[in-house]
Amino acid sequence: MTSGHQTPAAGSGQPGMAGTDAETGQAVMAAWQTLGPLMDLVTPMALRVAATLRLADFMPHDGTGEGAVLADLAERAGAVPEALARMLRHLVQHGVFTEPCPGQFAANQTAALLRTGQPGAVWLDLDGFGGRMDLAFTGLAHTVRTGAPAWEQVFGQPFWAYLDANPAIGASFDATMAVDAGNAPVADGYDWTTVRHVADIGGGTGTLIAQVLRRNPWLRGTLVDLPETAARARHYLAGLRLDGRCEVVGQSFFEPLPVGADAYLLNRVIHDWDDAAASAVLRRCREAAHRTGRVLVVESHGIAGGDPAAFAEMNLRMLVLTGGRERTIDDYSALAAGAGFRVTAVHDITERHVIIECVPV
Repeated sequence: MTSGHQTPAAGSGQPGMAGTDAETGQAVMAAWQTLGPLMDLVTPMALRVAATLRLADFMPHDGTGEGAVLADLAERAGAVPEALARMLRHLVQHGVFTEPCPGQFAANQTAALLRTGQPGAVWLDLDGFGGRMDLAFTGLAHTVRTGAPAWEQVFGQPFWAYLDANPAIGASFDATMAVDAGNAPVADGYDWTTVRHVADIGGGTGTLIAQVLRRNPWLRGTLVDLPETAARARHYLAGLRLDGRCEVVGQSFFEPLPVGADAYLLNRVIHDWDDAAASAVLRRCREAAHRTGRVLVVESHGIAGGDPAAFAEMNLRMLVLTGGRERTIDDYSALAAGAGFRVTAVHDITERHVIIECVPV
């Protein structure tokens, strides 16, 4: 195998066509220069392996003039020195890590993002949910050919069943969602003064409802999630001394929900599901909300607003993982109507997300 992405040689056409061949060759080269950054899997996988092995944790920061010796680094990471060196030198050429002297490596500002506790370490770790989520895309052709999620083909079980059967990945999923929760805009982006009791449906480990309760001391809360996640939520809320104000219920949100809350919060839950399942969740909220409750759906703006590129990527991601989808505001309004709600307001909270307020009809 030769190195790099090969490009067709220019000037190999028929005699007398040199000018045309040169122009064609230049066009082909330009096309490959465009495709090259899009088609490279070497660097993204090297980055993920570096995060998985926690290499940045074992290195001094670049600028000290020193680096971690390769043999020591390989021993701490559980890697083969020569293979590790090849990968690190590739990443050095792409601006991740430095080699201040031969055989020693340091973490520059970019590599520091891979240290434990940083978002990069959470999202890129191949042994955790973030890395598994990306590996699901090795089954993208299956999704495109069949319309079915690739997750089951790649990992042998549907998404939610896999998390349930693999507690470590389930816990990593909860942690990843907590890192990416964007809780403050939700907690601050809605007027909670008319609410006395809020139910966070599919509330994960409790990071969102904790912020809502702490900012609004008159509120009581209920969090609903599957039993193992609910157990983590109880521990988290107790650590913040909020357990006295928030009941935690371990169950599926496809089952009848706790009744009587003033507001039922669905924070980026509906996009996980196809229309039939999403409607079922909303109908459960409608049953529990009675005539006076409301549902607050936190989702992306849709194509009509926000970032179209982010919308397109997430729309594909949801299909590959769970069979879910991103939706426009009109789509959510139609789902709400089918479940017995009408949309009364749409509150912009970030460039990407809105709160869609729904009341029973």
